[in-house]
Amino acid sequence: MTGEFREERSKYRILIVDDDGGQRSLLASFLSGQGFTVLTAASGEESIEILNREEDIHIIISDVRMPGMSGLDTLRLARKRLPTLPVLLVTAYADIRDAVRAMQDGAVNYLEKPIDLDELLSSVQKAIGIRESAPLQGLERPDLPEEVIAESPLTLQIFREAAFVAPSDSRILITGESGVGKEVLADFIHRRSGRASKPLVKVNCATIPEALLESELFGHERGSFTGASQQRIGRFEEADGGSILLDEIGEMSPPLQAKLLQITQDGTFQRVGSNLVRKTNVRILATTNRNLEKEVEQGKFREDLFFRLNVMEIYVPPLRERHEDIIPLANYFAATFMDGRPRLSPSVVRCLEEYEWPGNVRELRNAMERATLMARGDLIIREHLPKRILAAFSEDNADDNLPTNRGKLEDIEREAILKTLRKNAFNRSETARELGISRRALLYKIQRYTKQGYEIN
Repeated sequence: MTGEFREERSKYRILIVDDDGGQRSLLASFLSGQGFTVLTAASGEESIEILNREEDIHIIISDVRMPGMSGLDTLRLARKRLPTLPVLLVTAYADIRDAVRAMQDGAVNYLEKPIDLDELLSSVQKAIGIRESAPLQGLERPDLPEEVIAESPLTLQIFREAAFVAPSDSRILITGESGVGKEVLADFIHRRSGRASKPLVKVNCATIPEALLESELFGHERGSFTGASQQRIGRFEEADGGSILLDEIGEMSPPLQAKLLQITQDGTFQRVGSNLVRKTNVRILATTNRNLEKEVEQGKFREDLFFRLNVMEIYVPPLRERHEDIIPLANYFAATFMDGRPRLSPSVVRCLEEYEWPGNVRELRNAMERATLMARGDLIIREHLPKRILAAFSEDNADDNLPTNRGKLEDIEREAILKTLRKNAFNRSETARELGISRRALLYKIQRYTKQGYEIN
């Protein structure tokens, strides 16, 4: 962004109203980074006080559901004082009735959580009447650690998003299939945050038995249960001042979800077997390979916890959709397991590029580890690959450029998504629910189709 462009935007003052500190931090960090002057309020009451003493507020961005004065009440009072003041409301998809009422009361737009930053910036620019620009497109390549391989434009876009949100203290939900690299992204976010000097504590919710997970997270007192022979500090206490990664959060039981909700609200918790309320300052990062919106609808995951965790969602697409990453990743993994500079034969390259990779990056890593063990020198040939990969190709197809099923499957998926979008009048949330995918995953696919030249209204 040029200095002239930033100076133009700095004249516009945005008031962000949200009782969730993580959400306020994310929006303030992002919009400040776009050059705007940002003020924040933790409640509707505080926002009205600011309006009474501050001049030249150009737009309010307010959450709808807040303790005390709601976003709708804030909208009405703000409009009484400043009838032409644009107000942008933000809330969950379940508040559709509120959306209708909000529009009747004069809200200029209504955004769903988790917020899409491109959509947010576009709405702000339209509301205050300034020229539009995309926040995340066409920016320079992010500064990535050596072990992070990102050649695909899709992967680079993911890390650009992560670099934007990393400096804030907002909670982030990282979604995607198993093995796509969600933990790598979480590491990157922590390293780029203000908590980088403190630990990133990782807990895999899927591998720890339910009976022990509460103690693992919050700790326990001596004698609190059979086998508790001494006091134990929980992982949230260990992470104080840093971040905690809750891997596969969708596996957590409903009773434990309730305890986790408390710590997301005010940072307080109790060790197992203790009535003493303790406090910790932790940024929560969570990952899941499940569609948590669907889990919420089915009553398997708490809606309030979902929206507390999902301040910002980053969707990591499967490896089969990040074609440019496959060979660079293969070379990186091969070099990790083999001394010197390994070489991939042309037939190996074709196999790796055309295979569907159901196990994603994790499967590719395992395949290259096996291949380097089988190779006698630095050349990896087709026979060194795992049988499951070789079984996907005929001898003829391995040696020429015949088309595979990849394109056909992508065509089928695209047509199904476009058909469902049209059926639902291009309502993204309804389409995502019908397709059984997350809204963020749908937005990502729509963005990809638009870049490919498909018209999506």
